[in-house]
Amino acid sequence: MTSMIFPTRRDEAWRYSDIAALATLWPLPAPTCIDVAAGETARCHLLQDAADGATAVHDYVIAIADGARCDFHVLNIGGKLGRVTFAVTLGKGSHFELNGAIIGGGDQTLEIVTSVTHAEPDATSGQTIRSILGQRATGSYLGSINVARDAQRTDAFQSVKAMLLDRTATANAKPELEIFADDVKCAHGATVGELDRQALFYMASRGMDPATAKTLLLKAFVAGVFDDVSDEAVKDRLEAAAIAKLETLV
Repeated sequence: MTSMIFPTRRDEAWRYSDIAALATLWPLPAPTCIDVAAGETARCHLLQDAADGATAVHDYVIAIADGARCDFHVLNIGGKLGRVTFAVTLGKGSHFELNGAIIGGGDQTLEIVTSVTHAEPDATSGQTIRSILGQRATGSYLGSINVARDAQRTDAFQSVKAMLLDRTATANAKPELEIFADDVKCAHGATVGELDRQALFYMASRGMDPATAKTLLLKAFVAGVFDDVSDEAVKDRLEAAAIAKLETLV
């Protein structure tokens, strides 16, 4: 995900990034390494809520051993540039689950970039990303599922949906599959849309003010991303931060 050479927009992983903002943080620190031992379960989360105008880059390298599992929840809402990357390698019969939300406004550039490698047979993975973008914000998901030649019976998916609140906002969604095994189940899908005007009209006809109606629809759009966070305090913190950010966009 990272290198010692300063990237340009010619680099696919940085195509939509804010290179000028990145320069203020370069060179990047070493990535955070997470090793999940065989048969173990790791539950991780990140609330990326850097201050306005700041640059924040969080890189993770995750190795999941045979029969292990890693669940990661991420909320990316802060900074002028907020970037979170995952380089994941799965062992035999292991599982990786990523649930993430990007919520941005103003001139923010917010990104989630993943590379999930199924190196051994019988592993599974799931990536669910929801983005809400307003004003002139840019939100990007660039993700690849890479299935090695011997990784038979892989089962993996990517589900990416983005909601644009203004015509000046931009969503980039690029899920990719690279498969060298023949006995696999891999799926990906990406959609970009706007708020349902009919739903807004219906809610207004029932006496609901526009801001409340928009907030309810946006909450529903990201609902479920943090439902399976096992730590209630962490779940409450992520959901509260998401709602607070949404309220600045409506």
